[in-house]
Amino acid sequence: MPARLGPSGPSRLVSPDWASIAAAVWCGRFPAVAPHEDVPGQILIITAHPDDVDFGAAGSVATWTEAGAHVTYCVVTDGDAGGFDPAVARREIAGIRRAEQTAAAAAVGVSDLIFLGYPDGRLEASLDLRRDLARVIRQVRPERVVCPSPERMWDRVFASHPDHLAAGEAAICAVYPDARNPFAFPELLQSGLEAHVVKDVWVMASPRAATYVDVTMTFPKKLAALRAHVSQETDRDGKLEERLLGWLTSNARLAGWPEGQLAESFFRLETG
Repeated sequence: MPARLGPSGPSRLVSPDWASIAAAVWCGRFPAVAPHEDVPGQILIITAHPDDVDFGAAGSVATWTEAGAHVTYCVVTDGDAGGFDPAVARREIAGIRRAEQTAAAAAVGVSDLIFLGYPDGRLEASLDLRRDLARVIRQVRPERVVCPSPERMWDRVFASHPDHLAAGEAAICAVYPDARNPFAFPELLQSGLEAHVVKDVWVMASPRAATYVDVTMTFPKKLAALRAHVSQETDRDGKLEERLLGWLTSNARLAGWPEGQLAESFFRLETG
């Protein structure tokens, strides 16, 4: 099991050195995990629905904004298939959920939100969506993109909503090759949006997760962000905090951290 190295702190994260892991496997041992403490200046988070980022990464977002990063949310659908109250007209749900996501973002230091307005529950990794996400990447010009996993998690199937898978696939395609290739979607270049290379991608709810961010100190902000999604009854049974603590404690154990620590997990891919 990987061990924690380096100083503790809310912005600390750990990620494996795959070359060292390969060498260690060959030698019959597993190496300690090295710390990475750099936080990029510009981060773009792409999600399928309002509230997805708050379940998957709000604690990490809070640590990054506290460290000085500018974080932008790009929410692909308005979550108009969500909600629980049949008395609320469907036409009102999109506006409600946009407002809730805006309030949740403020709880973790984010004020820059982009809503693409695709229909909830019918998302596909289409060329139109790839183009729209490539446009956002060229506009925001992030060093890091955080997105859903395009791979299904069979042990956590509720994290693998079809819209999540589609948004994840389209986001990866937008990072490579679409946003960096000046000749992909030439209308983007014609509108003045130069190609942009994203340095790394962090994938939420991935079966390959091996990068952990310490969110022990920012957990209250994550909880506040999730509670902003009132229309989704995120705390309908009063056990939201208990469930979150269970998930995040489990992640910290996988990272080899001591009891009492909380972690969010990602699959990290270098792309730049």
